[in-house]
Amino acid sequence: MRVITGSARGRRLETLEGEDVRPTTDRIKEAVFSIIQFETEGRVFLDLFSGSGQMGIEALSRGAKAAHFVDSSKKSVETTKRNLKTTKLESGAKVFQMDFHSFLSMNSQRFDIAFLDPPYKTGMLQDALGLVHEHMSETGVIIAENPLNEEILSNYGDFVLDRQYRYGKIKITTFRHKDYV
Repeated sequence: MRVITGSARGRRLETLEGEDVRPTTDRIKEAVFSIIQFETEGRVFLDLFSGSGQMGIEALSRGAKAAHFVDSSKKSVETTKRNLKTTKLESGAKVFQMDFHSFLSMNSQRFDIAFLDPPYKTGMLQDALGLVHEHMSETGVIIAENPLNEEILSNYGDFVLDRQYRYGKIKITTFRHKDYV
């Protein structure tokens, strides 16, 4: 796994091993950043189930002002920190080892881009979508990665389904504020 483009382009990232881990593929990562290619620079990115941190690191590499990495796993947080050091992107990063409920309940930051890729079919995605919209800037975008057969609603608060993209058995869904769709 490597950083695709930007200041850390080509840098190799550590991945997590194990059956509970499912890193976002390079194909999906490229697709996500293609969707938001003109919305990343100078923005605040939330990598809510960050794993190895690759999505937030890609955002920082592409010029995001800041990225918040949230994961409940100590191993994930340690891997994210090592990857940030390797890419020399630590200065724009904040890393939190806590579950998404705790993070969102204590957070006062507004995000421009939120990427959600929790463990599949656990209900966490639906719960997170139900909370994260309250922490978004009005012009922001929420991006969810989930399997095709996992249902999500078409709106969460003022954020409504914008587009869905299919990549094999995975779908990427974007949500935007109803006034900006």
